[in-house]
Amino acid sequence: MPLLLLDLDNTLLDRAGPFRTWAQRFLDGIGAPAHDIEWLLSIDADGLTDRWDVADAIRDRYRLRIPSIDLVEELHDGVVEFTRLDPLVACALRIADDAGWMPVVVTNGAVRQQDTKIRRTGLDRYIADWVISEEAGVSKPNPRIFALAAQRARMPLRGAWVVGDGPEADIGGATAVGLPSIWLHRGRPWTDARFAPTATVDTVIAAIAEIMGA
Repeated sequence: MPLLLLDLDNTLLDRAGPFRTWAQRFLDGIGAPAHDIEWLLSIDADGLTDRWDVADAIRDRYRLRIPSIDLVEELHDGVVEFTRLDPLVACALRIADDAGWMPVVVTNGAVRQQDTKIRRTGLDRYIADWVISEEAGVSKPNPRIFALAAQRARMPLRGAWVVGDGPEADIGGATAVGLPSIWLHRGRPWTDARFAPTATVDTVIAAIAEIMGA
């Protein structure tokens, strides 16, 4: 039973959509101009910017008196509130499991947010386990986090595949640990000359189908 090591945000669960929804609601609530949504999306950088830095940028731009910690909480809770598990993704995971694959989530991020998203959406019913960088003490692309995922699942890394949308974190991590990988391009071209994914697709459903057919 080989491992299927899957990223969470913008792979198994859409993050871009829920963040935009929260951001628009938040900006409307403080009376910010409509076009400021693009500024906030750029500051967020698809979730790569530290939440505290995003909170400080918001406070500075709008001269808010809200404590940064409250804005960080709002950022965490707001994204979680709008996050949903696509039933087709759940179905694909069930098919992979029935075919003998063991789905395990490997994600960077804070335990509170990532764990809540996994449980609240019901994703936990379709995966064998999950590893979150904050708890693990190591982040993708470090090979140790993939080894830890295999250890948690009590499975060898040999034969595993890595699936994710992050060029560095997911595909770079897979390359570092010597595993084949599938990149979710999300409309982006591949630009990193140091390594490349085994295959490129547009959805995690297509990725699972590609792996099962390999």
